[in-house]
Formats: sequence, structure tokens, C-alpha cells
Amino acid sequence: VQLQAFGGGLVQPGGSLRLSCTASGSIFSINDMGWYRQAQGKQRELVARISSGGNTEYANSVKGRFTVSRDNAKKTVYLQMNSLNPEDTAVYYCRADVIIRGGYVPSGYWGQGTQVTVSS
Repeated sequence: VQLQAFGGGLVQPGGSLRLSCTASGSIFSINDMGWYRQAQGKQRELVARISSGGNTEYANSVKGRFTVSRDNAKKTVYLQMNSLNPEDTAVYYCRADVIIRGGYVPSGYWGQGTQVTVSS
């Protein structure tokens, strides 16, 4: 199973970015998908996640600014980030809880990380 993330970059404060992450491989089903971030010198933290049924959870720091969504048919999760500020600067990682073909228990898989830098 592989997760490929796209969409990071440099953006000015107040700007927007959209991240996407697609899972591929021997996948039977995907439970939760989500985004985490790790700023320099800090621990990795949850940004947002979404269940297979569409239930969402957000970190307090991004509520009202970020929106997580997914396309189950495409095995893809998105993160729309608006009103970005310098505190959002971090490496963003996608994660998916995947049941592989022939398996029964979900395992967590991580994408490679994409840098988001918010700076003027």
C-alpha cells in the first residue's frame, strides 16, 4: 500500500492551498483517512480526519479554516486550507487506515509528507 501526497508549497499569509493524497496497492477497504502535520522541533499532530462514512474531526487550531473531504471511489483524501497563517507552516502527512486484500484488521499507512510554508 502506498500513499502519494500532492499540493504543498509556499503561500502568503491569508492564502489557500489544497492538498490531496491517493492510496494505491492491494486495498480491500479504507477506514479513516486524514492529515497530520509536524512543524520543525514539534511533535506530529492531527490536523483533520474523515471516516469512510464522512464523519470529520478537526484540530481546534484549524476549525473554520480547513476542510477535509474524500472520494472513496478514487481512494483519495483532500485538505482545503484557507486563511493560512505562519503557524500552519509544517510538513503535512496523510494517513489511511487500510484493510488489505485478504486481511481483516486495518493498519495505518503514511504518505511521504509535503511541505507547506506560509510566509510573506
